[in-house]
Amino acid sequence: MSIDNILQSLTKLDMLHKSLLEVAYKKTEAIKTGDMDSLNQLLKDEQAHVAGISQLEQQRQTEVTDYLRAKGIAPTDNPTVALVLENTNTEEEKAQLTKARKNLLLTLETLKNQNDLNQKLTFQSLQFVNMTLDMLRPKPDQMNYSKTEVKGPSKDKTYFDSQA
Repeated sequence: MSIDNILQSLTKLDMLHKSLLEVAYKKTEAIKTGDMDSLNQLLKDEQAHVAGISQLEQQRQTEVTDYLRAKGIAPTDNPTVALVLENTNTEEEKAQLTKARKNLLLTLETLKNQNDLNQKLTFQSLQFVNMTLDMLRPKPDQMNYSKTEVKGPSKDKTYFDSQA
């Protein structure tokens, strides 16, 4: 049995992950500029990519399982390309699989790093929004319902103490 189907699946997975990486780069820009309309569309695009990747991953697992069965190896719960590499006879097939696997892993690592950055940027944006809201909201001790003077923070506290 040939590894051609597995190679095709790995190549397609790499291409789809690279496309998802482009979406992640666009998300970074949308987060930086605060473009919520673009961000919403990019989230929809991302969901479509994830659905396609999930389907391709199932196909890859089936192909790996079929390949291993044809070699007389009992399938595992998580059929991996590494297991195929261990059981491939020709050096050419090993080299092709290693290259395809390496490309996909590199794309996945880059995508993970970009998603981590997007998560941090989103968190910082939320912190900024919350800080701004906190500054705009009146503090309970500063409200004046008795039509007398407005109370401020205690004279004993500094600004830093009252915020801690």
